[in-house]
Amino acid sequence: MTRKTVVAVLAAVVGLTTLPSPAGAEGAHVNLYSYRQPFLMKPLLDAFTRKTGIKVNMVYAKTGMLERLKAEGRNSPADTVLTADIGRLTDLVRAGLVQPVVSAVLNANIPPQYRHPDGLWFGLTTRARVIYADKTRVKPGEVTTYEDLADPRFKGRICTRSGKHAYNISLLASFIAAKGEKAAEAWARALKSNLARRPQGNDRSQVRAIKEGECDVALGNSYYMGKMATNDKKPEQKAWAAAVTIIFPNQPRAGRPGGDALGRGTHVNLSGAAVTKSAKNRDNAIRLLEFLSGDFAQRIYAEQNFEYPVKPGVPLHPLVASWGTFKADTVHLTEVAKYRTAAAKIMDRVAFDH
Repeated sequence: MTRKTVVAVLAAVVGLTTLPSPAGAEGAHVNLYSYRQPFLMKPLLDAFTRKTGIKVNMVYAKTGMLERLKAEGRNSPADTVLTADIGRLTDLVRAGLVQPVVSAVLNANIPPQYRHPDGLWFGLTTRARVIYADKTRVKPGEVTTYEDLADPRFKGRICTRSGKHAYNISLLASFIAAKGEKAAEAWARALKSNLARRPQGNDRSQVRAIKEGECDVALGNSYYMGKMATNDKKPEQKAWAAAVTIIFPNQPRAGRPGGDALGRGTHVNLSGAAVTKSAKNRDNAIRLLEFLSGDFAQRIYAEQNFEYPVKPGVPLHPLVASWGTFKADTVHLTEVAKYRTAAAKIMDRVAFDH
């Protein structure tokens, strides 16, 4: 499917915001609570319905999904939940709101590090936490690892969003998993001392700051590069993207001082889904997850949102492919999730946002 076809499909789609009452539901259906926006999900859900005859009733929420599910309890109409960030998936597990799923299809489509070992959640896409670097002010090879960002040579040259944001908490948690809490706190403290400004804005704001000369490097998720570089509605973002290059940190390199920890691979996070404990349409929910992990849905994810499919062999968007290949950190994301609380406490101790 070409990007032109994807865009044409998306243009014809209108998202649902509420679920029908159980009494009004007819035929086979599945109820989905989604943090992912309707413009991305509806083409996939429509295709699923065409293929299976199962209607998908979707509720989109930007925030508050965990609280809603807790309040609804066993009476929740939700059969499955779709969300982004390992932290949110872990919160669902810890709250006892999801149930285990055994599926040969999901296990075949999704590598082990991107699904819960007990089948409590399944990753559907990944995104790398990369370093954006100015093309002219940062020399080739000047920054190759997350650890480099703590070096005094980057004093006053780094931008980032809030240290308490889920993306940066997960990155720091991965650092704890690799090198321990003491080393992670030292890194966070040194990173803060190198900031060009107080943490603020979103990931795109950091690239804009590089373009405007406020800093030279920044942390950000990889898919934002694609969103900026193709943004016809806000062409100024194309200029931001053109000013930077993507660096995948911590790639293996022979003879590097520091050994395996420095070559552990780039931290990746994911979007994923789970079947709720209250699911009344469990089998349909599993079929939906299986569909979303398959070739068609995975390619839509790649084409529309510049993410990395979890299923091996699915083609990348050509722009994403142009950034090059990289080794991802192979630590299981459940291990990363274990250290999120410790990571948040470190950000508080070093007063990262102040």
